[in-house]
Amino acid sequence: MKVAMFYTKESDQKVRCGLCRHHCLIADGNRGICRVRENRGGTLYSLVYGKVVAEHLDPIEKKPLFHVLPGSRSYSIATVGCNFRCRHCQNYSISQVDQEMAIPGAPRKPEEIVQGALRSGARSIAYTYTEPTIFYEFALDTAVLAKEQGLMNVFVSNGYISPEPLAKIAPFLDAANIDLKGFSESFYRDIVGARLSGVLESLVEYRRLGVWLEITTLIIPGLNDTEGELKGIADFICQNLGPDTPWHVSQFYPTYKLTDRGRTPVATLRMAREIGLASGLRYVYEGNVPGEGGENTICPGCGGVVIERYGYSIVASSLEAGACASCGARIAGLGLG
Repeated sequence: MKVAMFYTKESDQKVRCGLCRHHCLIADGNRGICRVRENRGGTLYSLVYGKVVAEHLDPIEKKPLFHVLPGSRSYSIATVGCNFRCRHCQNYSISQVDQEMAIPGAPRKPEEIVQGALRSGARSIAYTYTEPTIFYEFALDTAVLAKEQGLMNVFVSNGYISPEPLAKIAPFLDAANIDLKGFSESFYRDIVGARLSGVLESLVEYRRLGVWLEITTLIIPGLNDTEGELKGIADFICQNLGPDTPWHVSQFYPTYKLTDRGRTPVATLRMAREIGLASGLRYVYEGNVPGEGGENTICPGCGGVVIERYGYSIVASSLEAGACASCGARIAGLGLG
């Protein structure tokens, strides 16, 4: 347990949490929406500091980050908790915490995470699986040490962090994959439990602070798969984040509380990719459908394949010093050689 950052004391021993865009007003003895920040006598505490429930060595492509150190491994960690209530959460067993639940997790110090990453041969640490914002204090302390050791830091996030904490961690944060889950307030309210406007504002702030961004949209049949909604997402990315921002359109499969929908047809993913490219995006990927060809990085200069992938694996690469070997066009990203 650690005293939390980014909160203010209110009357009657209540506190206002400023870490994410929910801005929870928390009475004494209660927790915020994330269920892992608790008010005890007018002081807000993080209940998950150093309590790691997931710790794995993953391909960076699994995040998915296709334009950050391609082919490398990322040391990936998480605690329990999340500030969203996604009905289709794949990691609900660790993301959704009850109000009175005792917080599980193996005790870890930031130094131990960094040393584990170095021993494993990882080139980055990923704060992932659940929402990294809710274990912000632990992520920040770890990221500072990781940066000193030459490791990159990456967030896999829902993009609901408040501006002040984002600005504080941004100097140590190299990249983030942010879920842009839909493009309507009704979708975010009913399926996610948040506001679309907050995510869009956060994305613009990430870009302003110089963090490399890749965007993921899980396309759910009948909920966020219309041509108009997909075009809205693609246009927003291109116009506000830049045409070099990769967009991953991924296949949904039934899970958790959303089992009344089938898998996303590959044809829908294809349509989304075409919409993205037509909107001006240079890198659009189809996720969760290995072998369909939508995972390859295509040179925006000559149209040739510069990185061929199957799932999370790189099959072949013709990158030379971060450029297409055929035409010399630069490929956007971090650590591409």
